[in-house]
Amino acid sequence: KSVSDVILDFAKSGKGLGEEYAQDYQNKLVSQNKDAFNIEDGPDSTLKTEIEDIFSGLGFTVQDGPHCELDFYNFEALNIPADHPARDMQDTFYISEDVVLRTHTSPVQIRTMRSTSPPIRIIVPGRTYRSDHDATHSPMFHQCEGLVIGPDIHMGHLKATLIDFCRSFFGVDELPVRFRPSYFP
Repeated sequence: KSVSDVILDFAKSGKGLGEEYAQDYQNKLVSQNKDAFNIEDGPDSTLKTEIEDIFSGLGFTVQDGPHCELDFYNFEALNIPADHPARDMQDTFYISEDVVLRTHTSPVQIRTMRSTSPPIRIIVPGRTYRSDHDATHSPMFHQCEGLVIGPDIHMGHLKATLIDFCRSFFGVDELPVRFRPSYFP
């Protein structure tokens, strides 16, 4: 079955909404599409493993979360208001009124902060889904983000972490790095 068929079948099943529904949906999606979710030797998997290894060496732990996410974790807890354009049907895959295919890996940050006391030092690599697809976009893409919470953490730590990552990833000890601030509302 295609992913679209699984979504349609599950939506028609009339299951209840909420966290159990999201987990149930994800389990069904993954079990019926094992080949798409378990590619171990592909370039995406190889790159993900390399990124995880570098950040693990920098003292980060790797966290993962559900692909089918509650609206609360995907939007509300991240201060994305109900009228935000990212919540529009053309930008987000809605499984139900309360469950979406995650549009970023940030919900894992919320789940981690709710279950773990500081200090926190995590990365969250994973697939994300957005309802935009054209010659330059895909409805599924990979993202990796990090979260550090602790005493005396500042932007210098972020810059040093990014420089260490880039030097390790590209294998150049004296890799020149330039930071340019930008704003994306």
